[in-house]
Amino acid sequence: MAKSTKGFCKYCGKEYTRAGIAKHLQMCKKRVVLCEKATETEKYFELLLYGAYNKDYWLIIQIKETATLDDLDRFIRDIWVECCGHLSAFEIDGVSYEREPDDDFGWGEPAKSTNHTLKQVLTTGMIFNYEYDFGSTTEIMVKVLNHYSAKKQNEKVMILSRNNPPQFACSICGNQKATWINTFHIYDEDSFWCEECVNKLEAGELEAYENDVFFLPITNSPRMGVCGYEGSNIYPEQFEPDMPENK
Repeated sequence: MAKSTKGFCKYCGKEYTRAGIAKHLQMCKKRVVLCEKATETEKYFELLLYGAYNKDYWLIIQIKETATLDDLDRFIRDIWVECCGHLSAFEIDGVSYEREPDDDFGWGEPAKSTNHTLKQVLTTGMIFNYEYDFGSTTEIMVKVLNHYSAKKQNEKVMILSRNNPPQFACSICGNQKATWINTFHIYDEDSFWCEECVNKLEAGELEAYENDVFFLPITNSPRMGVCGYEGSNIYPEQFEPDMPENK
């Protein structure tokens, strides 16, 4: 991706890059008004999540300080990585946190449980990492942007912004929008395929490729093309703001 991906502000609908939206959210007028009118407030962390090796995939979320690392793990799985029930872990300040830590760990410090609350382990400015699947690993970085009081929300996690789905041209014809990625050549120039070229392949018109393909759908996730990941069945690929900018 040549240009930095952009995403919409949940509150006002304006579009910014990852760096721009992080700054904007601190002063968004519509967000400030909502906070000022709130009759009930709670404490939240604001987190920036992004792919460790592809920063074009990113999220900014507001999550209750009483939520657990297990809650954060479930959110990341649901929106970005879950495919086959793989193991996962956080590493925060040199300490590993896992859902089911091994008490019989043979060397080093044993992992701690993800039932720790965020307010027990996070501080503003901290950067930590998350790994899903210890075979074909997807690594995600998490930065703690802020810790504050805000209008009470029902859900534990609320998305404030997300990168818009990147668009890829078909590597075969160069004309159509790609909808599939060939995982056998995920890092090569001919990895992206449109529906028309896939249909041609199935019809026997592209014999040069027929024994060298395995397709997965293009997704808005740093796990695109890995293992059996086919996207989220909970969150749409395109994040929609509460109020589009032109309204």
